[in-house]
Amino acid sequence: MTHAAQQTSSTRSHSPARARSVEAGASTPPTVVRGALALWVTAVAAGVFETALALVKMAGDGSGSAGEIAVGLAIRLPVFTAALLIAVQMRRGHHWARMTLALGLGVAGTASMVAQPIRALAQGHSLGTAWREAGAMDLAFGASRTLHAAAVLGAVVLMFLPAANAYFRARRGDLHRR
Repeated sequence: MTHAAQQTSSTRSHSPARARSVEAGASTPPTVVRGALALWVTAVAAGVFETALALVKMAGDGSGSAGEIAVGLAIRLPVFTAALLIAVQMRRGHHWARMTLALGLGVAGTASMVAQPIRALAQGHSLGTAWREAGAMDLAFGASRTLHAAAVLGAVVLMFLPAANAYFRARRGDLHRR
């Protein structure tokens, strides 16, 4: 076989995407990790929207004092900021960031989002009644909360798919060699 034929044969055995990933090493995150980042950004955006809706409602009906609103913002804004910063670190392949997101927002965050609806159902409130009595603000909040929870759960799943696991293992090795 001629040299040109050997080159052509070896080129065919690797796709262009595979060749790029081999050249780039483990520094280029796979699609699932980039998708997880997009879902974390979506979750944070939904959380910001829900916070804005809650503030509008509290201001409109007088149900929250200025102090309560300030405390709520003092808790939520740093959490949103930290979530985005940690999600960026996750995309860079930091295992600690993946675990922080999975446990902190995937487990604890999801539990905080579903606690109130579960409590209401346990107290005998029905979904049908809630649906019939819901106003536009309640429906917008519910839609956002559904998107929020789906984004969190989707991000957690994506972060632990085989391609993501391989990326984090490779990045861990890269980071230890530095």
